[in-house]
Amino acid sequence: MRLLYRPAARRPRIRAAGLWLLLAALPAAGGAAPGSPLPASVPPVEIPLWPAAAPGSEALAAGQRVVERSRDPRVPDRYAERIGTPSLAIYRPARPDGRGLLVVPGGGYQRVVLDKEGSALVPAFAEAGGLTLFVLRYRLPGEGHASPREVPLADAQRALRLIRHRATEWGVDPDGLGVMGFSAGGHVAGSLATRHAERVYPPVDAADTLDARPAYALLVYPVIDMGAHAHPGSRRQLLGEAPDAAAVEAYSLQNRVGAATPPVFLLHAQDDEVVPVENTLLFEAALRDAGIEHETHLYARGGHGFGVRQAGGTLARWPSLALAWIDAHAPAPAPAPQD
Repeated sequence: MRLLYRPAARRPRIRAAGLWLLLAALPAAGGAAPGSPLPASVPPVEIPLWPAAAPGSEALAAGQRVVERSRDPRVPDRYAERIGTPSLAIYRPARPDGRGLLVVPGGGYQRVVLDKEGSALVPAFAEAGGLTLFVLRYRLPGEGHASPREVPLADAQRALRLIRHRATEWGVDPDGLGVMGFSAGGHVAGSLATRHAERVYPPVDAADTLDARPAYALLVYPVIDMGAHAHPGSRRQLLGEAPDAAAVEAYSLQNRVGAATPPVFLLHAQDDEVVPVENTLLFEAALRDAGIEHETHLYARGGHGFGVRQAGGTLARWPSLALAWIDAHAPAPAPAPQD
C-alpha cells in the first residue's frame, strides 16, 4: 500500500493527508531484470571525497579492504570496510538527463555494500532513468576515527557539497540533487536530510561553503530509531554498547525532522525482521506532524536488503515508483539551446 501526504498549504489540490491508495500496476523501471549485469557502455569514475586526509581520520593507516561475495563475475557483490579514504563512484548513463542522485548503501554501519545497494541501481536509475549516480563509500563509526558518530554524516555532507561544487563538470543540476539511502545508509541519508545545516566537520575548501541540503530524499528500509525499534548492530556500531538516553534521542531521526527537511519517499517491507517497519512509520509520523511532503510505500512481504536484485512480485516495481516520484520533485532540466 502507498501512503501519500502533501501539506495542504503547499499542495491545495490534495485535501486528505495520510490517504491510503492501492499500488498502481506499473512496469519495472526500464524492464531491467533483478540481478541483470551492469551495462558496460559507460564505466564508473571513482574520486576521493576529500582533497587530503578526511577530517578526524588523519592518523589512520591505509588499510581499506574490499571483499567480493559473489561467485558470478557478471553480478558483483562487494563490500568495503576499514575505510580511511572515503570516495564517490560516479555512474553516468549513456544519455544523462542532467539530474544527480547521491546513493548511500547500507551495511549495518559495519561495512558499505558497494554493489547490492550501489552499482546494481545503474540499469534502472541511470540507464533507464537518466540519472547520474554518485555512490558514496563513507567512513564507518567503529574504525578509529575522531568524532566517530559524526563521520558518516560528515562524508554525506561533503559528498553533496562536492557534487554541487563540480556540477558543471559532471553535467548535473546543482539545485536538483537528491539522496537515496538503504538500511544503515538510510540513517546516513536521513541524517543528511534532517541535519544538513549542522557543522560536523571543519571546512577544507570552497566546496564546503555550499549548502548540503538535498532537494529530496528516498529512504529504503531505513534505520531511523535508536530506541525500542533500533537495529541492534547499527546502534552498537554508531553509539556503542550502552548509549545514554541523550544519545539515543539525538540519533533517532524521527526527533530531528524540522521545517527544513526536504520531501521524502519511504519504502519498507512489513515482514522486515532486521530493521522493523516501525522505523519508517515513526519517521512518517514525524514528517506528517512537521508538514513535510512525503510518500510512503509499505509491502506485506520482502524482508530486508532486497535492493533491486531480490525484489519480487509487486515489490519489483519500486524503482518505477521511485523514478516517478523523483520526476515530480526534480524534473529533468531543460536542454541548453543549440547554437
